[in-house]
Amino acid sequence: MSQTSLKQKKKNDTGSKNSKDSIDTEKRKDSEKSGVRLSTQESQESPLPKTDSRGYVVRNQWSRTSRSPSTRAPSVDETRSKSASLKLPASSTTSRTSSTSPSQQDSQKELSAQPSPPTPPMPLDSSPPTPPESYSQSRRSSKMQENPEAWAHGIARDSMQLREYPPRTPPTEWKSYAQRRTTYSTQLDRDCLSQLPRQQQLEEEEEDDEAYWASVRTLYEKTPSCSRPRPPKPKHAITIAVSSRALFNMVDGRKIFEEEGLEKYMEYQLTNENVILTPGPAFRFVKALQHVNARLRDLYPNEQDLFDIVLMTNNHAQVGVRLINSVNHYGLLIDRFCLTGGKSPIGYLKAYLTNLYLSADSEKVQEAIQEGIASATMFDGAKDMAYCDTQLRVAFDGDAVLFSDESEHITKEHGLDKFFQHEALFENKPLAQGPLKGFLEDLGRLQKKFYAKDERLLCPIRTYLVTARSAASSGARVLKTLRRWGLEIDEALFLAGAPKGPILVKIRPHIFFDDHMFHIEGAQKFGTITAHVPYGINQKMNN
Repeated sequence: MSQTSLKQKKKNDTGSKNSKDSIDTEKRKDSEKSGVRLSTQESQESPLPKTDSRGYVVRNQWSRTSRSPSTRAPSVDETRSKSASLKLPASSTTSRTSSTSPSQQDSQKELSAQPSPPTPPMPLDSSPPTPPESYSQSRRSSKMQENPEAWAHGIARDSMQLREYPPRTPPTEWKSYAQRRTTYSTQLDRDCLSQLPRQQQLEEEEEDDEAYWASVRTLYEKTPSCSRPRPPKPKHAITIAVSSRALFNMVDGRKIFEEEGLEKYMEYQLTNENVILTPGPAFRFVKALQHVNARLRDLYPNEQDLFDIVLMTNNHAQVGVRLINSVNHYGLLIDRFCLTGGKSPIGYLKAYLTNLYLSADSEKVQEAIQEGIASATMFDGAKDMAYCDTQLRVAFDGDAVLFSDESEHITKEHGLDKFFQHEALFENKPLAQGPLKGFLEDLGRLQKKFYAKDERLLCPIRTYLVTARSAASSGARVLKTLRRWGLEIDEALFLAGAPKGPILVKIRPHIFFDDHMFHIEGAQKFGTITAHVPYGINQKMNN
Protein backbone atom coordinates (compact mmCIF):
# COMPACT_ATOMS: atom_id res chain seq x y z
CA MET A 1 0.00 0.00 0.00
CA SER A 2 1.32 3.43 -0.91
CA GLN A 3 2.05 6.22 1.58
CA THR A 4 -0.65 8.40 0.12
CA SER A 5 -3.34 5.83 0.86
CA LEU A 6 -2.06 5.42 4.41
CA LYS A 7 -2.14 9.17 4.98
CA GLN A 8 -5.67 9.32 3.58
CA LYS A 9 -6.79 6.54 5.85
CA LYS A 10 -5.32 8.29 8.94
CA LYS A 11 -7.11 11.50 8.01
CA ASN A 12 -10.40 9.66 7.73
CA ASP A 13 -9.87 8.03 11.15
CA THR A 14 -9.09 11.33 12.87
CA GLY A 15 -12.05 13.02 11.17
CA SER A 16 -14.41 10.30 12.32
CA LYS A 17 -13.08 10.61 15.84
CA ASN A 18 -13.58 14.38 15.85
CA SER A 19 -17.08 14.06 14.46
CA LYS A 20 -17.93 11.45 17.07
CA ASP A 21 -16.69 13.69 19.90
CA SER A 22 -18.61 16.69 18.60
CA ILE A 23 -21.81 14.65 18.33
CA ASP A 24 -21.42 13.46 21.92
CA THR A 25 -20.90 16.98 23.25
CA GLU A 26 -23.90 18.28 21.34
CA LYS A 27 -26.05 15.46 22.66
CA ARG A 28 -24.90 16.17 26.23
CA LYS A 29 -25.70 19.88 25.90
CA ASP A 30 -29.08 19.14 24.39
CA SER A 31 -29.99 16.74 27.22
CA GLU A 32 -28.97 19.30 29.87
CA LYS A 33 -31.17 21.96 28.26
CA SER A 34 -34.24 19.75 27.99
CA GLY A 35 -33.86 18.37 31.55
CA VAL A 36 -33.51 14.78 30.40
CA ARG A 37 -29.99 13.42 30.77
CA LEU A 38 -29.71 10.53 28.43
CA SER A 39 -26.58 8.89 27.16
CA THR A 40 -26.37 6.93 23.96
CA GLN A 41 -26.38 3.63 25.74
CA GLU A 42 -29.25 4.60 28.09
CA SER A 43 -31.46 5.70 25.24
CA GLN A 44 -30.95 2.34 23.58
CA GLU A 45 -31.31 0.10 26.64
CA SER A 46 -33.81 1.98 28.95
CA PRO A 47 -36.69 -0.35 29.82
CA LEU A 48 -40.24 0.78 29.23
CA PRO A 49 -43.30 -0.31 31.27
CA LYS A 50 -45.80 -2.72 29.85
CA THR A 51 -49.32 -1.36 29.34
CA ASP A 52 -52.57 -3.06 28.54
CA SER A 53 -55.09 -2.21 25.82
CA ARG A 54 -56.62 0.60 27.92
CA GLY A 55 -53.26 2.28 28.53
CA TYR A 56 -52.87 1.23 32.23
CA VAL A 57 -49.55 -0.08 33.49
CA VAL A 58 -49.26 -3.78 34.30
CA ARG A 59 -48.38 -4.01 38.06
CA ASN A 60 -45.83 -6.84 37.82
CA GLN A 61 -43.54 -4.63 35.77
CA TRP A 62 -42.04 -3.08 38.97
CA SER A 63 -41.62 -4.75 42.28
CA ARG A 64 -42.57 -2.65 45.35
CA THR A 65 -40.34 -4.61 47.70
CA SER A 66 -37.10 -4.89 45.73
CA ARG A 67 -37.58 -1.62 43.79
CA SER A 68 -35.60 -3.18 40.85
CA PRO A 69 -36.79 -3.73 37.25
CA SER A 70 -37.88 -7.10 36.00
CA THR A 71 -35.28 -9.18 34.11
CA ARG A 72 -37.61 -11.06 31.81
CA ALA A 73 -37.29 -10.92 28.02
CA PRO A 74 -38.82 -7.88 26.33
CA SER A 75 -42.06 -8.40 24.41
CA VAL A 76 -43.13 -7.11 21.04
CA ASP A 77 -44.92 -4.14 22.58
CA GLU A 78 -41.78 -3.22 24.50
CA THR A 79 -39.63 -3.23 21.33
CA ARG A 80 -42.16 -0.95 19.64
CA SER A 81 -42.15 1.46 22.58
CA LYS A 82 -38.35 1.39 22.56
CA SER A 83 -38.16 2.29 18.90
CA ALA A 84 -40.75 5.06 19.42
CA SER A 85 -38.78 6.54 22.28
CA LEU A 86 -35.53 6.31 20.36
CA LYS A 87 -36.94 8.26 17.42
CA LEU A 88 -37.24 11.45 19.50
CA PRO A 89 -33.54 12.00 20.22
CA ALA A 90 -32.64 10.84 16.65
CA SER A 91 -34.91 13.45 15.11
CA SER A 92 -33.56 16.12 17.37
CA THR A 93 -29.98 15.20 16.50
CA THR A 94 -30.63 15.13 12.77
CA SER A 95 -32.19 18.57 12.92
CA ARG A 96 -29.19 19.91 14.74
CA THR A 97 -26.64 18.07 12.53
CA SER A 98 -28.25 19.24 9.31
CA SER A 99 -26.20 22.38 9.48
CA THR A 100 -22.93 20.48 9.87
CA SER A 101 -20.40 19.63 7.19
CA PRO A 102 -20.81 16.67 4.74
CA SER A 103 -17.86 14.86 6.24
CA GLN A 104 -19.52 14.99 9.63
CA GLN A 105 -22.78 13.66 8.19
CA ASP A 106 -20.92 10.72 6.64
CA SER A 107 -19.28 9.92 9.92
CA GLN A 108 -22.66 9.98 11.68
CA LYS A 109 -24.06 7.47 9.17
CA GLU A 110 -21.13 5.15 9.74
CA LEU A 111 -21.65 5.35 13.49
CA SER A 112 -25.34 4.60 13.24
CA ALA A 113 -24.61 1.57 11.05
CA GLN A 114 -22.16 0.18 13.56
CA PRO A 115 -23.74 -2.05 16.26
CA SER A 116 -23.74 -0.60 19.76
CA PRO A 117 -21.71 -2.36 22.39
CA PRO A 118 -23.66 -4.50 24.86
CA THR A 119 -24.72 -2.86 28.14
CA PRO A 120 -23.21 -4.40 31.25
CA PRO A 121 -25.78 -5.97 33.66
CA MET A 122 -26.96 -3.77 36.54
CA PRO A 123 -26.23 -5.00 40.08
CA LEU A 124 -29.20 -6.05 42.21
CA ASP A 125 -28.55 -3.58 45.04
CA SER A 126 -28.36 -0.53 42.75
CA SER A 127 -31.26 1.96 42.64
CA PRO A 128 -33.69 1.54 39.73
CA PRO A 129 -33.81 4.06 36.93
CA THR A 130 -36.46 6.72 37.02
CA PRO A 131 -39.64 5.49 35.30
CA PRO A 132 -41.00 7.44 32.35
CA GLU A 133 -43.72 10.05 32.67
CA SER A 134 -46.38 7.79 31.22
CA TYR A 135 -45.80 5.32 34.02
CA SER A 136 -46.17 7.92 36.77
CA GLN A 137 -49.47 9.14 35.31
CA SER A 138 -50.85 5.62 35.08
CA ARG A 139 -49.78 4.87 38.64
CA ARG A 140 -51.44 8.05 39.87
CA SER A 141 -54.69 7.14 38.14
CA SER A 142 -54.65 3.69 39.74
CA LYS A 143 -54.22 5.28 43.20
CA MET A 144 -57.14 7.60 42.56
CA GLN A 145 -59.34 4.61 41.83
CA GLU A 146 -58.18 2.75 44.92
CA ASN A 147 -58.69 5.59 47.51
CA PRO A 148 -60.27 8.73 46.02
CA GLU A 149 -60.81 10.53 49.40
CA ALA A 150 -57.18 10.19 50.51
CA TRP A 151 -56.07 11.30 47.06
CA ALA A 152 -58.26 14.42 47.32
CA HIS A 153 -56.80 15.29 50.74
CA GLY A 154 -53.31 14.86 49.31
CA ILE A 155 -54.09 17.25 46.44
CA ALA A 156 -55.48 19.81 48.87
CA ARG A 157 -52.43 19.47 51.10
CA ASP A 158 -50.10 19.95 48.14
CA SER A 159 -52.02 23.03 47.02
CA MET A 160 -51.84 24.51 50.54
CA GLN A 161 -48.10 23.89 50.64
CA LEU A 162 -47.64 25.58 47.27
CA ARG A 163 -49.77 28.59 48.28
CA GLU A 164 -47.71 31.56 49.34
CA TYR A 165 -48.83 33.80 52.22
CA PRO A 166 -47.51 37.27 52.92
CA PRO A 167 -45.13 37.41 55.91
CA ARG A 168 -46.68 38.44 59.25
CA THR A 169 -45.34 41.55 60.90
CA PRO A 170 -45.30 41.39 64.74
CA PRO A 171 -46.93 44.30 66.63
CA THR A 172 -44.49 46.98 67.69
CA GLU A 173 -46.24 47.52 71.05
CA TRP A 174 -48.66 45.31 72.97
CA LYS A 175 -51.78 47.07 74.22
CA SER A 176 -54.31 45.78 76.73
CA TYR A 177 -57.98 45.39 75.90
CA ALA A 178 -58.94 48.51 77.86
CA GLN A 179 -56.43 50.57 75.83
CA ARG A 180 -57.50 49.08 72.48
CA ARG A 181 -61.18 49.55 73.29
CA THR A 182 -60.82 53.35 73.17
CA THR A 183 -59.75 53.17 69.51
CA TYR A 184 -62.76 51.08 68.46
CA SER A 185 -66.07 52.50 67.41
CA THR A 186 -69.04 52.00 69.69
CA GLN A 187 -70.79 49.44 67.50
CA LEU A 188 -67.61 47.47 66.89
CA ASP A 189 -66.87 47.46 70.60
CA ARG A 190 -70.32 46.02 71.29
CA ASP A 191 -69.81 43.32 68.69
CA CYS A 192 -66.44 42.35 70.18
CA LEU A 193 -67.86 42.25 73.67
CA SER A 194 -70.81 40.13 72.59
CA GLN A 195 -68.44 37.50 71.21
CA LEU A 196 -66.38 37.20 74.38
CA PRO A 197 -67.31 34.51 76.87
CA ARG A 198 -69.35 35.66 79.84
CA GLN A 199 -66.73 34.57 82.35
CA GLN A 200 -64.01 36.54 80.60
CA GLN A 201 -66.18 39.65 80.61
CA LEU A 202 -66.81 39.32 84.34
CA GLU A 203 -63.12 38.90 85.05
CA GLU A 204 -62.26 41.98 83.04
CA GLU A 205 -64.95 44.00 84.81
CA GLU A 206 -63.64 42.91 88.20
CA GLU A 207 -60.10 43.86 87.22
CA ASP A 208 -61.30 47.26 86.01
CA ASP A 209 -63.24 47.83 89.25
CA GLU A 210 -60.25 46.86 91.38
CA ALA A 211 -57.99 49.15 89.42
CA TYR A 212 -60.50 52.00 89.70
CA TRP A 213 -60.95 51.70 93.45
CA ALA A 214 -57.21 51.33 93.94
CA SER A 215 -56.67 54.61 92.12
CA VAL A 216 -59.44 56.30 94.13
CA ARG A 217 -57.92 54.99 97.36
CA THR A 218 -54.51 56.29 96.39
CA LEU A 219 -55.95 59.68 95.50
CA TYR A 220 -57.89 59.81 98.77
CA GLU A 221 -54.79 59.01 100.79
CA LYS A 222 -52.75 61.71 99.03
CA THR A 223 -55.44 64.35 99.56
CA PRO A 224 -54.68 66.69 102.50
CA SER A 225 -58.28 66.44 103.74
CA CYS A 226 -57.94 62.70 104.34
CA SER A 227 -57.01 63.40 107.99
CA ARG A 228 -60.71 63.07 108.82
CA PRO A 229 -60.97 59.76 110.70
CA ARG A 230 -63.26 57.08 109.43
CA PRO A 231 -66.33 56.24 111.50
CA PRO A 232 -66.12 53.02 113.53
CA LYS A 233 -68.05 49.93 112.58
CA PRO A 234 -71.53 49.98 114.20
CA LYS A 235 -71.20 46.50 115.71
CA HIS A 236 -68.13 47.60 117.70
CA ALA A 237 -69.04 51.25 118.39
CA ILE A 238 -71.00 52.90 121.19
CA THR A 239 -73.80 54.53 119.22
CA ILE A 240 -75.25 57.78 120.55
CA ALA A 241 -78.34 58.94 118.66
CA VAL A 242 -79.04 62.68 118.99
CA SER A 243 -82.03 64.58 117.62
CA SER A 244 -81.56 67.79 115.63
CA ARG A 245 -83.34 69.88 118.31
CA ALA A 246 -81.06 68.46 120.99
CA LEU A 247 -77.88 69.11 118.97
CA PHE A 248 -78.83 72.57 117.65
CA ASN A 249 -81.09 75.40 118.76
CA MET A 250 -84.10 75.20 116.44
CA VAL A 251 -86.64 77.12 118.53
CA ASP A 252 -87.52 79.57 115.74
CA GLY A 253 -88.20 76.83 113.24
CA ARG A 254 -90.27 74.93 115.77
CA LYS A 255 -92.43 77.99 116.37
CA ILE A 256 -93.10 78.41 112.64
CA PHE A 257 -94.02 74.73 112.36
CA GLU A 258 -96.53 74.93 115.24
CA GLU A 259 -98.12 78.19 114.09
CA GLU A 260 -97.98 78.08 110.25
CA GLY A 261 -97.64 74.42 109.34
CA LEU A 262 -95.19 72.12 107.62
CA GLU A 263 -94.99 73.88 104.24
CA LYS A 264 -94.01 77.20 105.76
CA TYR A 265 -91.52 75.44 107.99
CA MET A 266 -89.83 73.76 105.02
CA GLU A 267 -89.80 77.03 103.09
CA TYR A 268 -88.15 78.74 106.03
CA GLN A 269 -85.46 76.06 106.30
CA LEU A 270 -84.73 76.14 102.56
CA THR A 271 -84.43 79.92 102.60
CA ASN A 272 -82.01 79.82 105.52
CA GLU A 273 -80.09 76.66 104.66
CA ASN A 274 -76.81 78.62 104.54
CA VAL A 275 -77.46 80.13 107.97
CA ILE A 276 -75.54 78.17 110.61
CA LEU A 277 -77.60 76.89 113.53
CA THR A 278 -76.55 77.74 117.06
CA PRO A 279 -75.50 74.96 119.50
CA GLY A 280 -78.16 73.08 121.46
CA PRO A 281 -78.09 71.29 124.85
CA ALA A 282 -76.33 68.16 123.52
CA PHE A 283 -73.69 70.08 121.56
CA ARG A 284 -70.99 70.17 124.26
CA PHE A 285 -71.63 66.56 125.14
CA VAL A 286 -71.02 65.51 121.51
CA LYS A 287 -67.80 67.57 121.35
CA ALA A 288 -66.54 65.84 124.50
CA LEU A 289 -67.29 62.41 122.96
CA GLN A 290 -65.19 63.34 119.93
CA HIS A 291 -62.28 64.28 122.20
CA VAL A 292 -62.40 60.84 123.80
CA ASN A 293 -62.29 59.22 120.34
CA ALA A 294 -59.24 61.28 119.41
CA ARG A 295 -57.37 60.21 122.57
CA LEU A 296 -58.23 56.56 121.96
CA ARG A 297 -56.99 56.74 118.36
CA ASP A 298 -53.71 58.19 119.59
CA LEU A 299 -53.18 55.22 121.91
CA TYR A 300 -54.81 52.59 119.70
CA PRO A 301 -54.63 53.57 115.99
CA ASN A 302 -56.84 50.66 114.87
CA GLU A 303 -59.37 50.98 117.69
CA GLN A 304 -63.01 50.32 116.78
CA ASP A 305 -64.55 50.56 120.25
CA LEU A 306 -65.36 54.26 119.91
CA PHE A 307 -68.31 56.63 120.16
CA ASP A 308 -70.38 56.89 116.99
CA ILE A 309 -72.77 59.85 116.75
CA VAL A 310 -75.94 59.52 114.65
CA LEU A 311 -78.18 62.49 113.87
CA MET A 312 -81.71 61.12 114.30
CA THR A 313 -84.54 63.48 113.36
CA ASN A 314 -88.03 63.48 111.85
CA ASN A 315 -87.21 66.47 109.63
CA HIS A 316 -87.68 66.30 105.89
CA ALA A 317 -84.73 65.52 103.64
CA GLN A 318 -84.82 69.08 102.26
CA VAL A 319 -83.82 70.34 105.70
CA GLY A 320 -80.79 68.06 105.68
CA VAL A 321 -78.69 70.60 103.75
CA ARG A 322 -78.85 73.12 106.58
CA LEU A 323 -78.03 70.44 109.13
CA ILE A 324 -75.04 69.25 107.10
CA ASN A 325 -73.76 72.81 106.72
CA SER A 326 -73.99 73.37 110.47
CA VAL A 327 -72.29 70.06 111.30
CA ASN A 328 -69.39 70.83 108.97
CA HIS A 329 -69.11 74.39 110.25
CA TYR A 330 -68.48 73.25 113.82
CA GLY A 331 -66.25 70.37 112.78
CA LEU A 332 -68.51 67.67 114.22
CA LEU A 333 -67.65 64.13 113.09
CA ILE A 334 -71.22 63.03 112.37
CA ASP A 335 -71.36 60.87 109.29
CA ARG A 336 -74.64 59.01 109.74
CA PHE A 337 -77.97 60.83 109.39
CA CYS A 338 -81.54 59.58 109.67
CA LEU A 339 -84.17 61.96 108.23
CA THR A 340 -87.62 60.36 108.50
CA GLY A 341 -89.74 63.12 106.87
CA GLY A 342 -92.34 63.60 109.64
CA LYS A 343 -92.45 60.00 110.90
CA SER A 344 -91.20 58.93 114.29
CA PRO A 345 -87.52 57.87 114.17
CA ILE A 346 -87.91 55.50 117.12
CA GLY A 347 -88.34 52.51 114.83
CA TYR A 348 -84.82 53.10 113.45
CA LEU A 349 -83.06 53.16 116.80
CA LYS A 350 -82.60 49.39 117.00
CA ALA A 351 -81.61 49.24 113.36
CA TYR A 352 -78.79 51.69 114.12
CA LEU A 353 -77.76 49.63 117.19
CA THR A 354 -78.37 52.62 119.45
CA ASN A 355 -76.94 52.54 122.98
CA LEU A 356 -78.28 55.95 124.09
CA TYR A 357 -80.90 58.24 122.60
CA LEU A 358 -81.02 61.94 123.45
CA SER A 359 -83.91 64.12 122.29
CA ALA A 360 -85.76 67.32 123.10
CA ASP A 361 -89.13 65.58 122.63
CA SER A 362 -90.31 63.85 125.82
CA GLU A 363 -92.89 61.75 123.98
CA LYS A 364 -90.29 60.18 121.71
CA VAL A 365 -88.06 59.54 124.71
CA GLN A 366 -90.92 57.73 126.39
CA GLU A 367 -91.40 55.57 123.29
CA ALA A 368 -87.71 54.68 123.25
CA ILE A 369 -87.79 53.71 126.95
CA GLN A 370 -90.68 51.38 126.22
CA GLU A 371 -88.61 49.81 123.43
CA GLY A 372 -85.87 49.07 125.96
CA ILE A 373 -83.44 51.74 124.75
CA ALA A 374 -81.74 54.06 127.24
CA SER A 375 -83.12 57.52 126.53
CA ALA A 376 -83.33 60.95 128.13
CA THR A 377 -84.88 64.36 127.42
CA MET A 378 -82.28 67.11 127.10
CA PHE A 379 -82.62 70.53 128.80
CA ASP A 380 -80.28 73.44 128.43
CA GLY A 381 -79.05 75.46 131.37
CA ALA A 382 -80.57 78.79 132.28
CA LYS A 383 -77.19 80.50 132.08
CA ASP A 384 -73.86 79.87 130.50
CA MET A 385 -71.30 77.73 132.24
CA ALA A 386 -67.67 76.99 131.42
CA TYR A 387 -67.16 73.33 130.54
CA CYS A 388 -64.01 71.27 130.38
CA ASP A 389 -62.88 70.60 126.83
CA THR A 390 -60.32 67.88 127.63
CA GLN A 391 -62.45 65.55 129.75
CA LEU A 392 -65.89 64.01 129.34
CA ARG A 393 -67.79 64.40 132.61
CA VAL A 394 -71.00 62.46 133.13
CA ALA A 395 -73.06 62.60 136.33
CA PHE A 396 -75.72 60.01 137.27
CA ASP A 397 -78.43 59.86 139.84
CA GLY A 398 -78.69 56.50 141.61
CA ASP A 399 -82.25 55.22 141.93
CA ALA A 400 -84.34 54.84 138.72
CA VAL A 401 -81.25 55.81 136.66
CA LEU A 402 -78.36 53.44 137.39
CA PHE A 403 -80.46 51.22 139.65
CA SER A 404 -84.10 50.18 139.67
CA ASP A 405 -86.82 52.20 141.42
CA GLU A 406 -87.70 49.62 144.11
CA SER A 407 -86.29 51.79 146.94
CA GLU A 408 -88.36 54.78 145.85
CA HIS A 409 -91.48 52.64 145.97
CA ILE A 410 -90.74 51.75 149.60
CA THR A 411 -90.05 55.39 150.50
CA LYS A 412 -93.32 56.67 149.01
CA GLU A 413 -95.41 53.88 150.44
CA HIS A 414 -93.84 53.41 153.93
CA GLY A 415 -91.66 56.48 154.59
CA LEU A 416 -87.94 57.01 155.18
CA ASP A 417 -87.70 54.88 158.34
CA LYS A 418 -88.93 51.76 156.55
CA PHE A 419 -86.59 52.62 153.65
CA PHE A 420 -83.53 52.75 155.95
CA GLN A 421 -84.48 49.44 157.59
CA HIS A 422 -84.97 47.80 154.20
CA GLU A 423 -81.56 48.96 152.93
CA ALA A 424 -79.77 47.80 156.07
CA LEU A 425 -81.48 44.40 155.87
CA PHE A 426 -80.56 43.86 152.17
CA GLU A 427 -77.19 45.57 152.23
CA ASN A 428 -75.40 42.59 150.63
CA LYS A 429 -78.05 42.05 148.00
CA PRO A 430 -77.25 43.91 144.73
CA LEU A 431 -79.82 46.32 143.43
CA ALA A 432 -81.52 45.63 140.12
CA GLN A 433 -80.16 47.52 137.13
CA GLY A 434 -81.67 50.72 135.81
CA PRO A 435 -81.95 52.14 132.26
CA LEU A 436 -78.51 53.89 132.25
CA LYS A 437 -76.50 50.99 133.70
CA GLY A 438 -75.43 49.89 130.20
CA PHE A 439 -74.09 53.34 129.33
CA LEU A 440 -72.03 53.40 132.54
CA GLU A 441 -70.58 50.01 131.55
CA ASP A 442 -69.56 51.42 128.16
CA LEU A 443 -67.81 54.33 129.83
CA GLY A 444 -66.03 52.00 132.26
CA ARG A 445 -64.82 49.77 129.41
CA LEU A 446 -63.24 52.73 127.66
CA GLN A 447 -61.67 53.94 130.90
CA LYS A 448 -59.86 50.63 131.32
CA LYS A 449 -58.23 51.13 127.92
CA PHE A 450 -56.58 54.27 129.27
CA TYR A 451 -55.68 52.58 132.54
CA ALA A 452 -53.84 49.87 130.54
CA LYS A 453 -51.62 52.61 129.09
CA ASP A 454 -50.94 54.10 132.55
CA GLU A 455 -53.27 57.02 131.83
CA ARG A 456 -55.47 56.85 134.94
CA LEU A 457 -54.70 60.37 136.11
CA LEU A 458 -55.01 61.73 132.56
CA CYS A 459 -58.07 59.73 131.58
CA PRO A 460 -60.45 61.84 129.42
CA ILE A 461 -63.54 60.22 131.03
CA ARG A 462 -64.76 60.90 134.54
CA THR A 463 -67.99 59.60 136.08
CA TYR A 464 -69.96 60.89 139.09
CA LEU A 465 -72.69 59.48 141.31
CA VAL A 466 -74.85 62.30 142.70
CA THR A 467 -77.60 60.81 144.88
CA ALA A 468 -79.99 62.01 147.59
CA ARG A 469 -79.27 58.87 149.65
CA SER A 470 -77.58 59.02 152.96
CA ALA A 471 -74.18 57.40 153.07
CA ALA A 472 -74.53 56.03 156.62
CA SER A 473 -77.96 54.44 156.25
CA SER A 474 -78.17 53.39 152.62
CA GLY A 475 -74.84 54.17 150.91
CA ALA A 476 -73.18 50.79 151.51
CA ARG A 477 -75.64 48.87 149.39
CA VAL A 478 -75.04 51.21 146.41
CA LEU A 479 -71.26 50.82 146.49
CA LYS A 480 -71.44 47.05 146.93
CA THR A 481 -73.81 46.82 143.96
CA LEU A 482 -71.35 48.68 141.72
CA ARG A 483 -68.54 46.45 142.95
CA ARG A 484 -70.60 43.34 142.19
CA TRP A 485 -71.23 44.64 138.67
CA GLY A 486 -67.54 45.18 138.18
CA LEU A 487 -67.98 48.92 137.65
CA GLU A 488 -65.94 51.76 139.06
CA ILE A 489 -67.30 55.23 139.79
CA ASP A 490 -64.77 58.03 140.04
CA GLU A 491 -66.67 60.18 142.53
CA ALA A 492 -69.67 59.29 144.74
CA LEU A 493 -71.58 62.22 146.30
CA PHE A 494 -74.25 61.33 148.93
CA LEU A 495 -76.33 64.48 149.62
CA ALA A 496 -78.93 63.04 152.05
CA GLY A 497 -81.76 65.07 150.49
CA ALA A 498 -79.82 68.33 149.95
CA PRO A 499 -80.15 70.30 146.67
CA LYS A 500 -77.95 69.04 143.87
CA GLY A 501 -77.57 72.31 141.96
CA PRO A 502 -74.60 73.74 143.91
CA ILE A 503 -72.73 70.43 143.70
CA LEU A 504 -73.30 70.20 139.95
CA VAL A 505 -71.93 73.71 139.47
CA LYS A 506 -68.69 72.48 141.02
CA ILE A 507 -68.60 69.35 138.89
CA ARG A 508 -69.64 71.08 135.64
CA PRO A 509 -70.78 67.90 133.93
CA HIS A 510 -71.51 67.80 130.24
CA ILE A 511 -74.70 65.95 131.10
CA PHE A 512 -76.52 65.01 134.30
CA PHE A 513 -79.06 62.16 134.28
CA ASP A 514 -81.89 62.27 136.84
CA ASP A 515 -85.44 60.93 137.07
CA HIS A 516 -86.91 63.70 139.24
CA MET A 517 -87.98 66.93 137.59
CA PHE A 518 -87.50 68.71 140.93
CA HIS A 519 -83.76 68.05 140.74
CA ILE A 520 -83.72 68.78 136.99
CA GLU A 521 -85.21 72.23 137.46
CA GLY A 522 -82.88 72.99 140.38
CA ALA A 523 -79.84 72.07 138.30
CA GLN A 524 -81.07 74.14 135.33
CA LYS A 525 -81.09 77.29 137.46
CA PHE A 526 -77.36 76.83 138.01
CA GLY A 527 -76.73 76.37 134.29
CA THR A 528 -76.30 72.57 134.31
CA ILE A 529 -77.28 70.65 131.20
CA THR A 530 -79.63 67.95 132.37
CA ALA A 531 -81.32 64.88 130.93
CA HIS A 532 -84.56 63.59 132.36
CA VAL A 533 -84.93 59.82 132.48
CA PRO A 534 -88.65 58.92 132.59
CA TYR A 535 -88.39 55.53 134.30
CA GLY A 536 -90.64 53.68 136.81
CA ILE A 537 -92.99 55.77 138.88
CA ASN A 538 -91.38 58.97 137.55
CA GLN A 539 -92.01 58.26 133.89
CA LYS A 540 -94.28 61.27 133.39
CA MET A 541 -92.68 64.70 133.64
CA ASN A 542 -94.05 67.16 136.20
CA ASN A 543 -94.02 70.52 134.40
